[in-house]
Amino acid sequence: MDDVHQNLPESSTRGNLVEQRTLFVSVAPAAMPTAKPIMKPIFILSKQLAVCVLQDPRVLDSMLPYLMTYYGNPHSRTHAYGWESEAAMEKARRQVADLIGADHREIIFTSGATESNNMAIKGVARFYKSRKKHIVTTQTEHKCVLDSCRSLETEGFQVTYLPVKRNGLIDLKELEAALQPDTSLVSVMTVNNEIGVKQPIRDIGEICRAHKVFFHTDAAQAIGKIPMDVNDMKIDLMSISGHKIYGPKGVGAIYVRRRPRVRLEPLQSGGGQERGLRSGTVPTPLAVGLGAACEVAQQEMEYDHKRISLLAERLVTKIMNEVPDVVMNGDREHRYPGCVNLSFAYVEGESLLMALKDVALSSGSACTSASLEPSYVLRAIGTDEDLAHSSIRFGIGRFTTEEEVDYTVQKCIQHVKRLREMSPLWEMVQDGIDLKSIKWTQH
Repeated sequence: MDDVHQNLPESSTRGNLVEQRTLFVSVAPAAMPTAKPIMKPIFILSKQLAVCVLQDPRVLDSMLPYLMTYYGNPHSRTHAYGWESEAAMEKARRQVADLIGADHREIIFTSGATESNNMAIKGVARFYKSRKKHIVTTQTEHKCVLDSCRSLETEGFQVTYLPVKRNGLIDLKELEAALQPDTSLVSVMTVNNEIGVKQPIRDIGEICRAHKVFFHTDAAQAIGKIPMDVNDMKIDLMSISGHKIYGPKGVGAIYVRRRPRVRLEPLQSGGGQERGLRSGTVPTPLAVGLGAACEVAQQEMEYDHKRISLLAERLVTKIMNEVPDVVMNGDREHRYPGCVNLSFAYVEGESLLMALKDVALSSGSACTSASLEPSYVLRAIGTDEDLAHSSIRFGIGRFTTEEEVDYTVQKCIQHVKRLREMSPLWEMVQDGIDLKSIKWTQH
């Protein structure tokens, strides 16, 4: 096992953690016995961790008994099967609450951060609509936040989409100026999912509390990675995702403050589970996995942050030392180090992704990766369209190794140089031509 894993804290070596290598196996599809074998990577380097991460083996260990042995419905109160599952669900609720400094009664299980964001924004807006019809958010929020706000606009709500500065941070004076007497909610993401920028959440919370406006933050990219305390930061609602913190997919949570009380209009009707805010049976194994992931994250957050910071610095420094005209998008200081977004001038991002097909990367959010349009987050921070098209997002996390970072750096440098050699734009720049002075015509 490599030195990085040997030096992990004791809590990081549990759960039969195995050494990770890139291997290729020949897979012949069962339905096509004569088909040519496919070279399929069974492990890929430098996982795109802003989208999804490898599940921690300790999380899986905690879930297994509730997949096989303890299978009762946690909402059944008349027999031992239900009591066992309910106890596990409530333990998980406390584990999530402990990570963010909340009361366990303020945690509502959901299917993930997308549902939590929809619940927070639509739920608050609709409950208080008789008195308050204004919402404030930013132009760089996750797509589910922006789409929820656009949906509310069709219902007669007014939404202010705050711009961000070139470093990706909001202007607190602009935020305060945007608040109106009928503002019910401010929604600002803690850590941006594309450029890793960390917003001044505590300051935003102070402003909202002073103006008696509820404050919601999408913390899917933040919890378990940076310290979060809902009381210290004066957060009223928070969205949480399981698979961003080495937990299972398909589960998340929303924190809803009890004092001062935040009221929501439920999105779905049913049996009234989860304080009547989210009807439907809570999937016990997934909830247990989320709780375990939160507990592990709380124990290892400081260690993970230091290690990820070193790996991120290694990645960025090596690339920038070897390749000119590389821009790091977003603020260099106020950021989460595990999300690195680089623009490689004079290289088409999609071409670079195709060249790096054995490395799991992306050129934007997974939720919009099917679009050929440049990232709206990069455009919001003032990035030129050509640079926005040349951006690549790198994710670094708990199980990323130095070898993976070095492999990614080597391949990235190799293919950027190769693609630039084929680019007429790069050739013109090398000849001293200012591309912005050229008037391009379309035939």
